[in-house]
Amino acid sequence: MATNTQEQQSQAGRHQEVGHKSLLQTDDLYQYILETSVYPREPEPMKELRELTAKHPWLLINAKNTMEIGVYTGYSLLATALALPHDGKILAMDINRENYELGLPVIQKAGVAHKIEFKESPAMPVLDELLQDEKNHGSYDFIFVDADKDNYLNYHRRLIELVKVDKRSIELAKVGGLIGYDNTLWNGSVVAPADAPLRKFVRYYRDFVMELNKALAVDPRIEICMLPVGDGITLCRRLK
Repeated sequence: MATNTQEQQSQAGRHQEVGHKSLLQTDDLYQYILETSVYPREPEPMKELRELTAKHPWLLINAKNTMEIGVYTGYSLLATALALPHDGKILAMDINRENYELGLPVIQKAGVAHKIEFKESPAMPVLDELLQDEKNHGSYDFIFVDADKDNYLNYHRRLIELVKVDKRSIELAKVGGLIGYDNTLWNGSVVAPADAPLRKFVRYYRDFVMELNKALAVDPRIEICMLPVGDGITLCRRLK
């Protein structure tokens, strides 16, 4: 009969082994989901960019005004751009222009590059500048964050002021602005034992992710939905 310590070590090992597909038990199961529900509906430009991104060595709402913090090669950026109307806009920020330019030809081929304003910059100074102008407050329909996890809570404190407030009426239901935070289950480490043998970067960022999750859970300005897909995505709708 396994001891509690042995069981904890076993669980920790599973957390370590599963890696970025932390909610799935095998690579075969992950591939099955992709082949049955993702690939058949994937637009050709997104397929091309996904395949390009997979070869990169770093890989180990009716919205119109949107923002993305953390771009990489632009896969999620392209997904948003394809969903926006012709006059939709995305303010995209990343500290590395080279990765963005790697995927840019695919975005251009898809005919949506005109919707994107890319800034090679840390997000924080850009957000602070936006907040200085009152017209930017409550002006964004959707914001997606997949960047430095140690700044997630700092981002939230600013982004909550930039997304639209939910304004509902009998005549028309207007959904409030959405903020999406990626990696909120962080390799499954959010439920790993304190002494789990996690990789150094997983352990380091885990506390920041858990801090964000706790803060979102009690933030009265939003309602949240944590989606158990990929590495976890939390959607926040601003209520007030």
